[in-house]
Amino acid sequence: MTPKLAKFRIGQVVKHRIFPFRGVIFDVDPVYANTEEWWNSIPENVRPRKDQPFYHLLAENDETEYVAYVSEQNLLTDDSDRPVRHPQIADFFETWANGVYRPKERVSH
Repeated sequence: MTPKLAKFRIGQVVKHRIFPFRGVIFDVDPVYANTEEWWNSIPENVRPRKDQPFYHLLAENDETEYVAYVSEQNLLTDDSDRPVRHPQIADFFETWANGVYRPKERVSH
């Protein structure tokens, strides 16, 4: 199986297709990379395919902020032009402009 190219990019603000939350992408897995327990906790009638990109989001809804793991098929571009209020934004990103966050430079070994 060849992973498909990700439709969304790190720093992009997206919203969930079904549930009322939005967030900024801080990481991408080319295919599903979470636990079987998490996978099986999703009701079968809405369970996404594993052979697609999955995105790690700094997410928010009307009540709280959290980290979400969402399949590409369940994401849409968020065109609200509003920044995300998640408290960890500064850990991953430098600036926000035109609906996109610029990732911080990272030094790796």
